Amino acid sequence: MRTDLRLALLLTRGSDRREWWRVALTAVGAGLATGFMLAAAAVASLQGRYHVSIGNGLLDQPGERSGIVLALLLLLVPVLGFLGQCARIGAVHRDRRLAGLRLAGASPAQVRRIAALETGLACLAGSAVTTVFSVLLVLGEWRNPPALAWAGFAGIAVAVPLLGALVSTLALRRVVASPLGWVRRVRPSRGRGPGATFLGAALVILVVGLFTAPVTFGGFDTAPALVFGVVILTGVGAVWVTGAAARLTGRRLAARTGNPATLIAAERLRDDPWAAARTHAAVLLVTVVGTGFTGIGQVLLDELNGRDRDSLAADISFYATGVNLTGAAILVALAITLSGLAVGTAESLATRRRGLAAQAAAGVPYAVLGQALLLETALPLAPAVALAGAGGMAISTWYAWLAAGGGTVPLLPLLVPVAVYAACLLAAATSLPLLRRSVHPTELRFT
Repeated sequence: MRTDLRLALLLTRGSDRREWWRVALTAVGAGLATGFMLAAAAVASLQGRYHVSIGNGLLDQPGERSGIVLALLLLLVPVLGFLGQCARIGAVHRDRRLAGLRLAGASPAQVRRIAALETGLACLAGSAVTTVFSVLLVLGEWRNPPALAWAGFAGIAVAVPLLGALVSTLALRRVVASPLGWVRRVRPSRGRGPGATFLGAALVILVVGLFTAPVTFGGFDTAPALVFGVVILTGVGAVWVTGAAARLTGRRLAARTGNPATLIAAERLRDDPWAAARTHAAVLLVTVVGTGFTGIGQVLLDELNGRDRDSLAADISFYATGVNLTGAAILVALAITLSGLAVGTAESLATRRRGLAAQAAAGVPYAVLGQALLLETALPLAPAVALAGAGGMAISTWYAWLAAGGGTVPLLPLLVPVAVYAACLLAAATSLPLLRRSVHPTELRFT
């Protein structure tokens, strides 16, 4: 392990400009993860009633603080996905260097371990910077921080680099570098994919939520476990639909279309349909949560504004601040998810740059390749986003029916899937400049 760590440090220090972009993105992701975890640790260290000058009272009670801690920890999901995408694209860019390690006698597992340690070093840099600024912020705003907060800070500063290396190892588990300089991905066996397994797990969560809601949370009207189970069930179902739709779309279009861009995209989807499901998983979950929250927030604020101020347990600004902070957290998750989608698209281009250069050399126009790139995202994502939006809309309708006794269903959530779909296409379009560089004839030297 010491030899692998030393090699990883030497390879990181000798990185070129492209590699430093990967290191910077990984450090940013690690910094975000560290910031969310440090904030959660600081909030969790507050015990009992504690008057906090920020948040309009949201941090004063233990119940509200637990919800904030949960929201901060849930933001780690898109961050970990972003780190995984960074690790994958980094491994492809280092194919010739990994092949050199294989020629020197390294095993495939050792090569993946060295690449994971490189990611861990980048995560260590991002985590250290965020931790230093967070400590300075706490010392400036908090007079007597409890010892529990410092213990949490120290543990998180060590855990994030280890977690980043672990995520990188999982992301690279199917990457094999050969001594001849090729990098290939071992595709999963053909079949229904992982959707059925995850769907069964989600059904278990849903059933547990149904049985525990009346006992644990005092009724179905305030059953967060039930809502969580519905979100997971719909999100996982959307992921399964993405892979299934990608395979079906690829087969149908490849046999019927005459458009060159559509044909290229269809062949790519048919070749590896679950790549889209892996990349779009976080997008679909954010769509479910965002659509459901938009309707719930609108109904909640309308109901509170219609009540007498004296009948409320707290000032209206207390509830408005909670809704606004939740919306901000969802927007942050969406931004991180879109960044991961852009990185995933870039990783796909980097993997196929030699094939793309060969297509361009054979006479395929750049415009056709660009359209095919966008269609690879647009075709499988459309039905999945529609299903995710329907699940979020069902949550909004259910809450509106419970809150208002069958009142008006909000229509604003219908715009969320459309906005997310358009944002995903824009994120995929950010890789078009990389496509122009990938089709350069010099890439044919390594074929």
